[in-house]
Amino acid sequence: QVQLVESGGGLVQPGGSLRLSCAASGSIFRINDMGWYRQAPGKERELVARISSGGNTQYIASVKGRFTISRDNAKNTVYLQMNSLKPEETAVYYCNVRVVPTFQIHEYEFWGQGTQVTVSS
Repeated sequence: QVQLVESGGGLVQPGGSLRLSCAASGSIFRINDMGWYRQAPGKERELVARISSGGNTQYIASVKGRFTISRDNAKNTVYLQMNSLKPEETAVYYCNVRVVPTFQIHEYEFWGQGTQVTVSS
């Protein structure tokens, strides 16, 4: 089985910064794409950013230039550096990891438990 542990959420003032981390552990043969989603109250979960195993990144338009996704393959960890945060970005942030488990050939999708990010003065 694969476990994801998120950290780094919290309360920040508008214009502030936070760095989220998500570490994967367990029976992992290979990690493919890693990403971050968010879900605000009353809204659907949306993709924020994604990074491939080769380091290619994609972002939703509203965060480009402010958020940076990165990964440390040696640590099976994905990060999301969030700068210039806005109140409307208050949400629960979830990491999403696509993993080929040990002794298996298919990719499976795993979710973190979610971490609350609150942007407020």
